[in-house]
Amino acid sequence: MIRDASPLGFSLPSRDPQPGLILDAAGRALRANTAAETLRATAGVARATELLPANTPALVRACLQQGRAIDAVESRVAGYILLWTFIPDTDTDQVLARGRDATEELRLHDQAVQSNRLYRLITENTTDLISRHAPDGRFIDATPASWRLLGYWPEELRGQPLEAIVQGDASFAEQLTDVRNRLRDEGYATMTLKIRHRDGSERWFEVASRAIRETYTGAVVEVISVSRDITARVQSEENSRRLADELAHAARLATLGELASSIAHEMNQPLASIVNFASASQRYLKQARSRPECLDRVDDGLQKIVHHANRASEVIKRLRAFLRKGQKRTAPIDLNEVIANVAKLCQWEADKNRVRIREQPANAQPVITADPMLLEQVLINLVRNGIEAIADAQGPRDDARRMPEIILATGLNADGEPVIEVTDEGPGLDEQGIRQMFQPFYTSKPQGLGLGLSMSRSIIEGFGGFLDARRAPGGGLTLTCRFPNHPAKPLTTAKETPTDD
Repeated sequence: MIRDASPLGFSLPSRDPQPGLILDAAGRALRANTAAETLRATAGVARATELLPANTPALVRACLQQGRAIDAVESRVAGYILLWTFIPDTDTDQVLARGRDATEELRLHDQAVQSNRLYRLITENTTDLISRHAPDGRFIDATPASWRLLGYWPEELRGQPLEAIVQGDASFAEQLTDVRNRLRDEGYATMTLKIRHRDGSERWFEVASRAIRETYTGAVVEVISVSRDITARVQSEENSRRLADELAHAARLATLGELASSIAHEMNQPLASIVNFASASQRYLKQARSRPECLDRVDDGLQKIVHHANRASEVIKRLRAFLRKGQKRTAPIDLNEVIANVAKLCQWEADKNRVRIREQPANAQPVITADPMLLEQVLINLVRNGIEAIADAQGPRDDARRMPEIILATGLNADGEPVIEVTDEGPGLDEQGIRQMFQPFYTSKPQGLGLGLSMSRSIIEGFGGFLDARRAPGGGLTLTCRFPNHPAKPLTTAKETPTDD
């Protein structure tokens, strides 16, 4: 402990936990208490005055000249941050320097300043809207992004109910109720909604919200939300869907061109029958005066003409349905009926290549909800691929040989899911080929685009199902269209939602 013969104007209690020194007018230490000596030893300095600020002599002079204390003067020694107070005694020209260890306090303060600076940097520059809400939805605060995204400054939003600012569609109130219930029960909720900007433009937002709860009761006291403008993404997805529809329609047109011979063959039969029965009816009418019984033959011929005319009409309707653009038709579909229609459309091409299409309908009559036109497009593509695979693999055949087959089968798998399987007797593919066959633009055909199977899988996935392939037991491939296992609805007429043709 430092001692001096000069009389002291201050006392230093030995039990004071804070370091203290008595200084003379030149800033020299006259005495130091136990806490100061302990801190000196811990900090590893030679003299207690080294704990003081570097400008201690100037501070002492200022205290004595001005007759006032100087507070909160910082010094840093060996990792410690000390705050000193200099108290003058003008009668003895001495100064009491009393310090305290503020290392942890100032470290926390520095962290708080850094955190606040980072928070302001993030909130003032983020492109997403970060907002605080009361449990009833009223705005407590919001970041400056509210001006760009909603057309309101944060000051305008404070205290405003959510419904007064966010002008959503008719389902907005229902969405908001659902989100509040999930925040109460789960503490977190997301929603996607379309709102109207203050300038009148419509925008899509993706909003993620988290509940802040009261510690003891668990009640929701505040909600923090992050809202992101996804208008560009939604518009891009809509454009992608439109382009996909255009591509699917182009594929149907291409398929129609390739099936032209089959269509002409199918139309030729009822038209030829109509001509034959009309000619026969004319002959019988000429004989009706002398042979009245010929009128019965005329009546029978007219009935058959009506029958074959209706058959031709059904063919035209089937083609128009297949080519229809912009019609979203969702209805319960009998899979057995679908494979029968596909077999008819592909029959002539199969006959031309000496391939038999064999149907294996399930007794359970599986029913799914989908667009029948798109499903037929997928199956026609799969059947034609099978016919081409068989034709490419087979050379000239003897008529006595068994015709290779394509099997169209429906049924339920082990999980009770409706399935359609198309199995051919072509050369098949190895494991690598099966993995690659559904990739866009991958094709083994010289003139192929490699889009048929990729598009087919996308269509089936759009129904909630999946399209996959495996090697068939007897060679060739089996392509399986698997659909979700939903309770079958009664078969009704398909509902059409017209869009742009």
